[in-house]
Amino acid sequence: MHAAPLALVVITVVIALGFDFLNGVHDAANSIATIVTTRVLTPTKAVIWAASFNFIAAFLFGTGVAHTISSTIIDPRIMNLYIVLGGLLGAITWNLITWYLALPTSSSHAIISALAGAAIAKAGWHAILIKGWIPILAFLLLSPLIGMVLGYILMHIVAWSSFRMHRDKASKLFRRLQLVSAGAYSLGHGTNDAQKTMGIIVALLVSTGYGNYALGHTRLFGRTHEISIWIILSCHACIAAGTMIGGWKIVRTMGSRITPHLRPIDGFASELSAAVTIALATFAKVPISTTHAIGGAISGVGATRGLHAVRWIWARRIIYGWILTFPGAGLVGAFFYAVVHLGIERFIGGGAPIH
Repeated sequence: MHAAPLALVVITVVIALGFDFLNGVHDAANSIATIVTTRVLTPTKAVIWAASFNFIAAFLFGTGVAHTISSTIIDPRIMNLYIVLGGLLGAITWNLITWYLALPTSSSHAIISALAGAAIAKAGWHAILIKGWIPILAFLLLSPLIGMVLGYILMHIVAWSSFRMHRDKASKLFRRLQLVSAGAYSLGHGTNDAQKTMGIIVALLVSTGYGNYALGHTRLFGRTHEISIWIILSCHACIAAGTMIGGWKIVRTMGSRITPHLRPIDGFASELSAAVTIALATFAKVPISTTHAIGGAISGVGATRGLHAVRWIWARRIIYGWILTFPGAGLVGAFFYAVVHLGIERFIGGGAPIH
C-alpha cells in the first residue's frame, strides 16, 4: 500500500496534540481541585504547579501506556489514518460537550471509546482486540472504587497519626504536605494521559508508512524509550499547556460539590490516594481515568466523616457521565469516521494500513 498523504498525516498529528491540550483543560483541572478548594494555593499558582509536574513527568516515566494504546486495543492491520482522525474528532467533540456541561467525564474513556467506534464503523467488531481490552476496562471501571477505598483508609491513617497534634500545627503541616501530594497527582496525570496521545500518534504514523518518524531509541535521564523524543516532549508540553488554561467549572465540581469544606488534611489524603491509584495503572501499562481516580478518592475521604458528608448527587452525576461516555463517545467516533470516509478517504485514498 502507498503511504497516506503527508499533509493529512501532519494535520492529524496536530489534531492529536490539540486533543492532548484539551485533555489538559478538561482533565488536568482535577489536579488543582482539592488544593484550590482547601485554599492552599490560589487557582493561578495551582495551575502553574500542576502544569510543571505534568511536563516533568516526561523525564521520569516509561511509555508502556503508549504501547498499549498503539497496538493492543485495535487490530493494527485495520488501523489507518481515517480511524485515528475520526476517533480524535469524536473524542474532542465529546470532551467539549461535557466541558460545557461541567460534567467531569474522562478523556481516557472518550478517546478509547471514540477510536473503537471509528474502527467498528470501518471493519465491524472484529477490529477490536478483546484480550487487550480486559485490563483496560478493569482499571477504567475499578479506578473510582480503588481511589475511594484508598482515600477512606489513608484518611483514617493520617487522622489517627495527627490526632495529638495541635489543630493549627496539623493544618500547617498538611498545607505543606498537600503541595507534595498535588505534585504527585500531577506527575501521574501527566504521564498516564500524555502517553495516550503518544500511542495515538505512534499508531497513526506506523499505520500510514511514516513509522520512522515515530520510533527510535530515545534516552531521557538514563531511561531508554522506543518512541521518538519529539512525540514524548510535545505530548507532555501540550497537556501542561492545557493545564495552564485550566477549567474552573470542573474544579468546582470535583472539589467542593462532591465533599464540601475540604481541609488540607482531606486534600492531602485525596490527592495521594489518587496518585497511588494512577501509579498502579501506569506501572501496569494500562490507561486509567485520572478524573475518576481523584473523584473516587475525594468521595472516600469525605465518607470518613459519614456518608452525609459526601454530596452524592454530584457523585452520581460523575457516574452518569462515566456510563454515558462509552456509548456516547463511541457513536460520535463512528459518526466522524463516516464523515471522514465519505468526505476525504473516497476522494484522495491513502490512509490504508501499511503491511
